[in-house]
Order: sequence, then C-alpha cells, then structure tokens
Amino acid sequence: GNGAKLPVPLMVLSSSEADAALHALQDASPGSLTVYVVPESSPLLPQGTDVYVGKHRSALLRAGQGLAALRARFQQLTRVMSLPATSIAAALADRIPDGQLGPDARRHLKSSLGYEITFSLLNPDPKSHDVDWDIEGAVGRYVQPVLDKLSVVANFSVDSQILYYAVLGVTPRFDKESSSFLLSAHSLPHVINPVEARLGSSAASLYPVLNFLLYVPERSHSPLYIQDKDGAPVPTNAFHSPRWGGIMIYNVEAPASPQASLPLHVDVDMVRVMEVFLAQLRLLFGISREELPPEFQVESPGNEGLADWELDRLLWAHTVENIATVATTLTSLAQLLDQISNIVIKDDVASEVYRAVASVQDAMAELAEGRLRSAFQASKEAVTSSERAFFDPSLLHLLYFPDDQKFAIYIPLFLPMAVPILLSLAKILREARQRKKEPSKID
Repeated sequence: GNGAKLPVPLMVLSSSEADAALHALQDASPGSLTVYVVPESSPLLPQGTDVYVGKHRSALLRAGQGLAALRARFQQLTRVMSLPATSIAAALADRIPDGQLGPDARRHLKSSLGYEITFSLLNPDPKSHDVDWDIEGAVGRYVQPVLDKLSVVANFSVDSQILYYAVLGVTPRFDKESSSFLLSAHSLPHVINPVEARLGSSAASLYPVLNFLLYVPERSHSPLYIQDKDGAPVPTNAFHSPRWGGIMIYNVEAPASPQASLPLHVDVDMVRVMEVFLAQLRLLFGISREELPPEFQVESPGNEGLADWELDRLLWAHTVENIATVATTLTSLAQLLDQISNIVIKDDVASEVYRAVASVQDAMAELAEGRLRSAFQASKEAVTSSERAFFDPSLLHLLYFPDDQKFAIYIPLFLPMAVPILLSLAKILREARQRKKEPSKID
C-alpha cells in the first residue's frame, strides 16, 4: 500500500534475500508480525522447509494441503515468535510459588533500568603467560552492535579489567588418559565465590552486573577442560551462572621447545571468545531459542545478536515484569501505611503513587492495542515512580523506627529517672494516709 516495488521477482531470490526485500514493504513497528503464505511448490522455501522465520518481523509459510495443515503451521509459528507461557512464567518467577515453576524459570535476569557488563581476564600465572587480548576492539566489533539493539530495553555500560594471581579456588583433577586436568560439573558452583571476591565490580553498582571471565589456566594445571554431568567434555570449555555471568577457560598451546623462554606470549582469539560470551548473554536475557521442529528454518541475526522479533519478545516479558513489580511495590507501601499509624504522606510522595498507577494503566492499555514500545516505556516510568514513593526519605525513618521500637529504645533511658519519682509519690501517699488516721487534738 506504500507504493514500494521489489527490484527483482521474488521467485529468483533465496529465503534470506526475500526476507530482506519484503522488509521494506511491511509494518516494522515493535510487536507486529507479518506472515507471507507461499504456494506449496514455491522455490522460496528449500525442500523440507515449511516455515522460514526471518531476522525481522516476518515469516514465510508454505500453504500446505488444505486449511487444516496451514492452521497447524501457523499455530507453530505463533508459538515460536510470540510470547510463550514459559517467558511469562520467567517474568513473574519471583511472585509464583516454587512448586508451580519449571527448573529454569528463575535463570533469566530481572528487568532493570540499566546493566553493567564487566569483561575480566584472569591470569593466575603471569610469570609463565603474558596474555594479550584486544578487548576494546572486540567490544566494538561484536558486543556493541548487540547492545545497540538492546538499548531500547535498558542502558548498558561496559568495562574491562585484568586480574593477576586470581585462581578459581577449585583444584582440578588430573586425568592420566588424556594428560589433562578436568573440572567436573558439580565443582563449578564452587568456582565463582573465590573469583567474585576479586572482581569488586558489584560493590558500588546501582544496576545488576554481568561478569564475563576469561580464565587462562596456570602452567601447572594446563590444559584444563570442563566436563558436563555425563563426564563428556564441554565443546565451548565454558559455563554460565544464572543472573551472574559466565566463565570461559582458554587453554594455551604448549611451546614447541621445552626450553622456550618464559613468559610465553599469548594472543587471545577474540572471535572464539566473543562467540561464547554473546551466547551466554542471550541465555542471561532469556532470548535463547527453544527446540524447533525440523521443518522450521530460522535466519541468523548476524552481528546484531538477536532478531527483531526476539527483541519484541524481550520487551513483552520486561513490560509484564515491570507491571508486576509496580503492583508489588505499591501493595507493600499500602501495607506499610496500615501498620504505622502515625505515618505522614507528603504531597510529592502521593503524586508519585498517582503517577505510578496512571503509568501502569497506560502500559496495560498500550499492550492491549499492540503498541509495544510505548507500553514498555510506560511500565519503566511506573517502576521509577513507585520506587521513588516507597524509598522516599520521609518514610524511611518511620519504616525503621515504628512505635514498638521507640518504646524499646526510650524506656531503658527514662526508667532510672522514674524510679525515685515513683518512690517519692509512694511516700507522699503513705504520709497522707497516716495523717487521716491520726485523731485531731481538741483544746
């Protein structure tokens, strides 16, 4: 309807080329989805592929034999590209009892206005290894395009550091058959705590910190490999911790000559490292792809790290989580008002509460209309207003010093002063009673 024309006929294009060409003709607003139904014999879809999911907000769907087959394929497509029940459960994980959730529901990062990403190189043996990593160039080439795409979700800051003599804190097991050292899956949780004490990135941070660690094993424990639960080596030689980050072990090739001078110069292959860290970043944000039927083909998002429809799913999930967070915060504030009788709500606090309620109503209305970007912005404003109201300084001193604590504090101070006063009153009362009992003299 916008008068745009395709440069070449669709029939001579591949699926990815057709997706790029059709992108100029469709509605590209967040939350939208355009489905193109192609004939059964169309060469746009390769043999054996019935559904092609592009990296924008569109999909190609083979017509199939009859409406029933087309309806089944369309339902499969909407389950993949829309917000599934598992994403909703993950967004509300902190408000649902444990028994009603799956094991992976609380693995994703919580919604926040910002995130801080820290890349750390751990070199426990600098006398043996002189490690050089081009982290600045790697962030610019591989990480920044992903963060630019995620900038509509939150603000991001990136920094890096090199830590010397920082060990994992777990002694690996030596395997004679492979002449290597192994870290088993059950020992991985014990690796993070000793390392985290050296990072020092989350102490002064206002936002959640994502830690990505590249560990070059010391020469006495090289090569070092990670085993999964079945005892098989992990192909990436890395693991990630939910809501925390990830660690990758980077082994250094042994020198050709045993008499090689130390320290050995090591140039880190940043392409291989960033592939692992970006995959872990997707897992942390809950945008990893589920198992798809064999007749599905999903286009790779390329350097951007995630497709447009995956970004929409993330916006949906964070909007739902923000609305639930505001409801919890305002409910807690209302309960606080009921418990503390002498609390005083200032006008600016009341206005923040009204603003939070209005923003939540706007967010829900925008979601109902399918305007995802404005709904998400309204939910962020609601979270900010509700937290300003709850953590207002005028309420904090009443929150930490309710009436029962005031009695507990001041009674021990006034009790020593009250004892002589009470004894004096008791003495006056006794003397008054004795004067009443004594007969008066009559002259």
